[in-house]
Amino acid sequence: MTDTETTPLDVAHEAMQAAPDDGAARLAFYDRLAGSELFLMLTEEPEGEDISPEVFALEDAGYVLAFDREARLARFAGRPVPYAALSGRAICDMLAPAGLGLGVNLDVAPSALVLPPDAVRWLAETAGRAPDAVEARLRAVHVPEGLPESLLAALDARLASAAGMAASAWLAGVTHEDDTRGHLLAVIDAHPGAQPGIATAVSEALAFSGLDTGTIDVAFIAADDPLAERLAAVGLRFDLPEPKARQTTAPQPPGRDPDNPPILR
Repeated sequence: MTDTETTPLDVAHEAMQAAPDDGAARLAFYDRLAGSELFLMLTEEPEGEDISPEVFALEDAGYVLAFDREARLARFAGRPVPYAALSGRAICDMLAPAGLGLGVNLDVAPSALVLPPDAVRWLAETAGRAPDAVEARLRAVHVPEGLPESLLAALDARLASAAGMAASAWLAGVTHEDDTRGHLLAVIDAHPGAQPGIATAVSEALAFSGLDTGTIDVAFIAADDPLAERLAAVGLRFDLPEPKARQTTAPQPPGRDPDNPPILR
């Protein structure tokens, strides 16, 4: 039985189903899945950093179940069950070495989907491509050009999910001192510990948009850096919202940090 709420994952899934031959729509769905917070069904309450997902044996492999809303998990189970909140990427990172598949929103939402182990492994590998560190000197900055709307939408969604990790970001076209041209996403006043996660999120947005990971470089600068003023004059601004406070009366289960998944038990 499905519910009446439409989630971002539902929307991306519907777009993929409506255009089965559209590779961009398919990649956009997997990008949304990798970046979404999912609630992984467990057999028991977590112990430290160890978790024990409920594994359902099918003919080809074992599968674990995850849902993009706590209410959907409860509706599927029909009773309160322990869970861990993780990003889709972190879940696939955890399942891939164990050869497990993933069922998403089964029986409770229009975005119900089964990912066999090979698909889980592909998603983990694609989402886990870390960006290369580069050093470059800029000769000029200019209006960004030639980037598809799908990529801009993916960047907007990924940066929005980094709520509270930085003040904002600017995307601009750049010309390097060697006359090569490209694009730069400058993240303003990012928390030092958040920088690797933000860079990886941008890399994922590129990977799932079907573009080369070198299409956009990422820089982390302070708001008073002279480059920030130059970028603000010509660039496209992305705002990172303030994080929403969680109302809890008990400690959160492990896995709230999508970049630090718990250990599969």
